[in-house]
Amino acid sequence: MNAPFSLRENLRNLLGFQQGMASIYRRLPWWHRMVQGLWLAALALVASSAAYGLGLLLHTQQAFWAALTAIAVTQQSYLDTRASSRDQIIGALVGGVCGLTAALVWGEHYVGYAVAIVVSITACWLFGVGSAGRLSGSTTTIVMLVPHNGSFWWVALTRIGEVALGIACALLVVALAERLQARWVRDSAGDD
Repeated sequence: MNAPFSLRENLRNLLGFQQGMASIYRRLPWWHRMVQGLWLAALALVASSAAYGLGLLLHTQQAFWAALTAIAVTQQSYLDTRASSRDQIIGALVGGVCGLTAALVWGEHYVGYAVAIVVSITACWLFGVGSAGRLSGSTTTIVMLVPHNGSFWWVALTRIGEVALGIACALLVVALAERLQARWVRDSAGDD
């Protein structure tokens, strides 16, 4: 019986696989790369349009945040979109809470903003989701520095809701696109 690979060996194999895939993409003809780019652009457009339209229907303060989130998390595969979405929602929650807390404690002073940024990014790393750190810093910045009408708690809550709406739209669009793509590949394989 073969001994299981060590963690180092597994990581080495994964890195080799990633580098091999990157090399394959770089060697694709330009029109294949263009089709890939157009496909991702179409996914992002449909997801962001749906998020923006739903945001307007739901009367969110600034529906464009939902559209921006949909574009930010949309990837070519559902699993990648889901991972990106997880980071985005965690970052939004941590950043929203840190921004709101700092605003309540220090008001609209730079010191509060600086503390909130440091705490939000560090908290993500402490919770083991360092990849969400920069997103939490972005959300903190949005909550504390972007001009708004209403209280900080309402701004934080609406931003988190707009992020969730963008994520939901991106996940739905990419999941449907993957199903259509799989059906097309399956049907075209039967034609051969």
